[in-house]
Amino acid sequence: MKGKVSAGLMMYRFRRGHLEVFLGHPGGPYFRRRDLGVWGIPKGKVEEGEQLIETAVREFGEETGISLDGVKPERDFIPLEMVRLQSGKQVHAWAFRGNHPDDQPIQSILYSIEWPPRSGREIEVPELDTGRFFPIWTARKKITPSQLPFLDRLEEKVKDQLWSNRTPWNPSKKMNNFKPKSPSSTEKDSLPLSGNRNEERTK
Repeated sequence: MKGKVSAGLMMYRFRRGHLEVFLGHPGGPYFRRRDLGVWGIPKGKVEEGEQLIETAVREFGEETGISLDGVKPERDFIPLEMVRLQSGKQVHAWAFRGNHPDDQPIQSILYSIEWPPRSGREIEVPELDTGRFFPIWTARKKITPSQLPFLDRLEEKVKDQLWSNRTPWNPSKKMNNFKPKSPSSTEKDSLPLSGNRNEERTK
């Protein structure tokens, strides 16, 4: 059963008042030209003797190289529960708030595959060839469909944080800087001396 269970982490942040999630793109030639519907959370199978949450932390570090120093699972992790794939495999996930510079590449471990298929040749490819944050609405297009429930659950669980991270609209801020524009000399000449300014329009 262990081989049919995996666990991973979804890192999220708030940017300009919007929720963004960190997703990884699978490495290797098969996925090189594929984009929509193939990204996902850093995850991997549970090893013998491991707890689910231990697997999630280990796999996140191995596949991204991003340090989780200072992150405490019992305090910072939000359970996103489990999704079951068509194959019967279970994927467990947790979310945590974090960050990673947009211009800094990830460092993923490598694994071997036979390529081209049935060639007898092996090449090494990264588990993830890139990772980045996406706004939640873009992430819905990028993520593998089986993991969509994780986005729904995260959005529901952080909605209070989301509202607190939005800057309230202050109409007086713009109005304070508003200065009525004085008409130019040309505009003054075009203004009617008397009567209804809309006369020409209503004739």
